[in-house]
Amino acid sequence: MEHIELFFKSIFIDNMIFATFLGMCSYLAVSKKVVTAVGLGAAVIFVLAITVPLNWLLDVYLLKDGALAWLGPEYAQYDLSFLSFIMFIATIATMVQLVEIVVEKFAPALYNSLGIFLPLIAVNCAILGGSLFMQSREIQTLGLAFNYGVSSGIGWFLAILAIAAIREKIRYSNVPPPLRGLGITFIITGLMAIGFMSFGGMLTGGDEEEVPTEQSAVVKQVEIKKDAIDIAKNETEITE
Repeated sequence: MEHIELFFKSIFIDNMIFATFLGMCSYLAVSKKVVTAVGLGAAVIFVLAITVPLNWLLDVYLLKDGALAWLGPEYAQYDLSFLSFIMFIATIATMVQLVEIVVEKFAPALYNSLGIFLPLIAVNCAILGGSLFMQSREIQTLGLAFNYGVSSGIGWFLAILAIAAIREKIRYSNVPPPLRGLGITFIITGLMAIGFMSFGGMLTGGDEEEVPTEQSAVVKQVEIKKDAIDIAKNETEITE
């Protein structure tokens, strides 16, 4: 259930675009066509799925306070958390270069359509934000870190895919001249963010602890006895 909750929460409730507005530059620039949006969204999913678990390993076994204890007791006092930004960005840049090489080799048309925004994934706020959120939320296991990376990428992918499909249809709509271009795009993004806020209550059920049946039966018997005693006292007072 923990994996399922984290998966749906990262996609709908804590969506990178609609909840934290991370990665807006690529979101706005590459969402003019669905084809390019799908390509960039798939690249973001791949990069997040690789970098978040890798950065989790770096954080747990190298960076945070006491992480070097596996090297020996004398290293347990070291705290390398001040290197988090540098190490995370280095990991992200390496993975982005790998993605760029693969896309250029096997999909040159997509590589040309994405242009400068493919290497800019290395400085995409959503990519770095995924690793930093993983660190701040203190995700416990590598599996949950991988789950969080994939689900966050899927959420970003759905956001850019939805706005790309809408922007393709808007071309044939009678949009007022002052709102054409980025104006109407920002308005639609805000409305979509409000819509995604409605998913906030989808995982709020089942928090109350259920009282065991035996305990509830005992509580009911005690209440009945108390009621009987109160009734007897009232009758006694009346007779007196």
